[in-house]
Amino acid sequence: MAKNGAEAEIDEGLYSRQLYVLGHEAMKRMQTSNVLVSGLRGLGVEVAKNLVLGGVKSVTLHDPHPAAWADLASQFYLREEDVGRSRAEATLPRLAELNSYVAVSSTREPLSKELLGTFQVVVLTNSPLEEQLWVGDFCHDHGIKLVVADTRGLFGQLFCDFGDDMVVTDPNGEQPLSAMVSMVTKGCPGEVTCLDEARHGFETGDFVTFTEVEGMEELNRCGPVEIRPYTFSIGDTSGYGDYVRGGIVTQVKMPKHIHFKRLREALAEPEMMVTDFGKAERPSMLHWAWQGLHRFLRQHGRAPRPRHQGDAAEVVALTKEVAAGAELDEELVRELAFQATGDLAPVNAFIGGLAAQEVMKAVSGKFTPITQWLYFDALECLPEENRDTLRYDGQIAVFGAELQAKLGAQKYFVVGAGAIGCELLKNFAMVGLGCGPEGSVTVTDMDTIEKSNLNRQFLFRPWDVTKLKSERAAAAAQEMNPALRVSSRTDRVGPDTERVYDDDFFEGLDGVANALDNVDARLYMDRRCVYYRKPLLESGTLGTKGNVQVVIPFLSESYSSSQDPPEKAIPICTLKNFPNAIEHTLQWARDEFEGLFKQPAENESPKDPKFLEGTLHPHNPFLVSDRPRAWPDCVAWACRHWHRQYSNNIRQLLHNFPPGQKTNSGTLFWSGPKRCPHPLVFDPDNPLHLDYVVAAANLFAQSYGIAGSRDRAAVAELLRHVRVPPFAPKAGVRIHVSDQELQSANAALGTACGGTGAHMDPTWGFCGTFRLGFGAISQTLNPFFCVPQSKLIAGKIIPAIATTTAAVVGLACLELFKLVQGHRRLSSYKNAFLNLALPFYYEVEWTLWDRFEVQGLQPDGQEMTLRQFLAYFKKEHRLEITMLSQGVSMLYSFFMPAAKLRERHDQPMTEIVTRVSKKKLGRHVKALVFELCCNDDSDADIEVPYVRYTIR
Repeated sequence: MAKNGAEAEIDEGLYSRQLYVLGHEAMKRMQTSNVLVSGLRGLGVEVAKNLVLGGVKSVTLHDPHPAAWADLASQFYLREEDVGRSRAEATLPRLAELNSYVAVSSTREPLSKELLGTFQVVVLTNSPLEEQLWVGDFCHDHGIKLVVADTRGLFGQLFCDFGDDMVVTDPNGEQPLSAMVSMVTKGCPGEVTCLDEARHGFETGDFVTFTEVEGMEELNRCGPVEIRPYTFSIGDTSGYGDYVRGGIVTQVKMPKHIHFKRLREALAEPEMMVTDFGKAERPSMLHWAWQGLHRFLRQHGRAPRPRHQGDAAEVVALTKEVAAGAELDEELVRELAFQATGDLAPVNAFIGGLAAQEVMKAVSGKFTPITQWLYFDALECLPEENRDTLRYDGQIAVFGAELQAKLGAQKYFVVGAGAIGCELLKNFAMVGLGCGPEGSVTVTDMDTIEKSNLNRQFLFRPWDVTKLKSERAAAAAQEMNPALRVSSRTDRVGPDTERVYDDDFFEGLDGVANALDNVDARLYMDRRCVYYRKPLLESGTLGTKGNVQVVIPFLSESYSSSQDPPEKAIPICTLKNFPNAIEHTLQWARDEFEGLFKQPAENESPKDPKFLEGTLHPHNPFLVSDRPRAWPDCVAWACRHWHRQYSNNIRQLLHNFPPGQKTNSGTLFWSGPKRCPHPLVFDPDNPLHLDYVVAAANLFAQSYGIAGSRDRAAVAELLRHVRVPPFAPKAGVRIHVSDQELQSANAALGTACGGTGAHMDPTWGFCGTFRLGFGAISQTLNPFFCVPQSKLIAGKIIPAIATTTAAVVGLACLELFKLVQGHRRLSSYKNAFLNLALPFYYEVEWTLWDRFEVQGLQPDGQEMTLRQFLAYFKKEHRLEITMLSQGVSMLYSFFMPAAKLRERHDQPMTEIVTRVSKKKLGRHVKALVFELCCNDDSDADIEVPYVRYTIR
């Protein structure tokens, strides 16, 4: 994008991580969008900050009110000298510094229809209900997207109206799934079976297309078909040809149309998101309570006074009028009234991150929006006992002065000053952590600032590039709150710095907050915190997904207690001879690059005289026969290597295993995951072939200190004079067929080198040419797979976006309040999980004490069948079971063969157990214990400890 919001090319250097989340098309739609943000207190500035970082065309700030001292508690772009000035005008220059590609302006105009009509999206924060209603009517009638957000202490509210017919082009942002087909039956419906070696991941309601199916070719020509419930079944295939073999089934993202009610209608007939399934009843209560609070504000022109019983009682009475007889939780309504003047930076960060993401959804059509209300509370942060002792004003209005003093005295260690670290420091400054005479915050990060960091690490500015992250982050946080006692360090945490971060250092801490980007460092810090018995705030993001884990000594499990399974390595025989996925070709290219250019350069020094003489390792072709003397030798080597890898090796493979060869069982050898390759014919006029030679020849020349060339025409001319020996198949060459056979003969895969920008061009060339020969499976062909996605996989780059970071750190800092107060009830703490794309925001983690109770016998005396069991969890708990087991016996999984699923669906549960386990149930058995894996409405995986299924 051009500066000042003019449309141009997207700056991939700045937006690289965000592009992996949103994609180019969504970013281009964002850069044409003008957004109005009304209300510039702590919540409004969070929304505006995230939108400016995100890269919309323009953000206009509106707030007619002057800044007050109370605003400084959460409005991080206001300073003491700004008190009395317009909030919008005082905030403008600091927001504009975040992104020179976004036009940021402010207006003194009152909200009017003329003003609103110039924007694609309007965001109202801390707005009276009467204003929300008329703005909502105008926006809905004129096709303007509306987001309403508000926070009151530990409570938050969010509302979206994106019109009568919003089209969502990509509901979840995930790459389309793809799998290899092993069977399609004829019938109505036809049932599809995928290869058993991997879970295909398709679900009921997905749309898929088929390619490369032999026999039942009609499937290759039909449009997207929908997957039916329970089994992987599709439409009527009875009129199709007989399935022979092969085929690839690929998920298709279908446009989704969503109807939004205008605010006035949604107040009376609300649709609500549940943010915490442990509080499923609260959204409806808060929906009425918030309206009662608005009535109080309109009648009195002020918010209820903190902890004032009379004001709270009036809010309860007004809420009862609004609810018109609906059942109310009066204590919840009273608590909202008590906290109505509260303004907490972590809650603003969470709701502000969500609201900004909804704006991005509105303008881009990417990801599923909230429909339509979201209510949030974090009342677990309140003191566990003696709540009536709370006092007044700002944050103190929520927690009392005693907690404020404790926050100021805390000594905290922030490990990492990247995106999460910046947000942590901002929130720490706002809540007053380490701001007292005895408190301190120490931040360490050895990295320097790069241009790509500026898109989400919002404490940094363009003039900070090349400077140390920890130093600039500490300085920026201190500008937000001069009382913050923060110091910066540049030491990496690890065994080699334990003399720096020694016993005295850790024993002097009250807690640690991780802001790390790798598992090894997280595990190390977790071990240190366990050893020194210090609480740990752990958080992380991956695109629109994020998580928060709080580790409390003697109370919770630690970060190391549960880990994700290790990344599955690709077997070498699959990698070398039978690739069938883009990951295979990318890993092959990484290994190819390392073997050709990285390992020889690391193991042998070209400056060594023996290296130059070729006598250091006389049998190494890299040092002897392949050693070039001049640039033409490098081009010749690259050309011959191309023929060896993409023609000769494939010809040898087909010599050993001809296309029509069958196995001992009579099936074709080249079937299933083994995709028959095709040897390539070199063509210097083919751009991909020439790209490969140019890249490989330059790398080869660089290894020997020979000057290379990027002159493609000159390289093409040299290629015409290269002599390539004709291929002759070799006898006695053994090619491993099975992974077990190969693994018994060779060691596991070596570590591939990292994909930096300097290496990506040749790696892409290797990958693309390799895939030409093998026709490897891919999710999108352009011409093979989009280059950014390939770079993402090959470089193991972590997608990132500012909205997720803000929301995750907001939740983490709510846990901080509990830690500082010393909460000792495990139920008070929340391990949070969110995915802003779906949306799915907050969930209590299942513990080993949780279980489902299910009555196996129905009222008619019949036992529940598997079909009824699955339907029960779908209806009662909004969970779709993906796997069900009893002990070591697998009773159900969504990837079971269709015939087996069909057989079991109508069998009683106990009958399935006895058949699978081959054991009869004793008469003493009153209940069975089942273990579940399931998905909720957000498609998030949930593991439930167990289900108690009563049968007697």
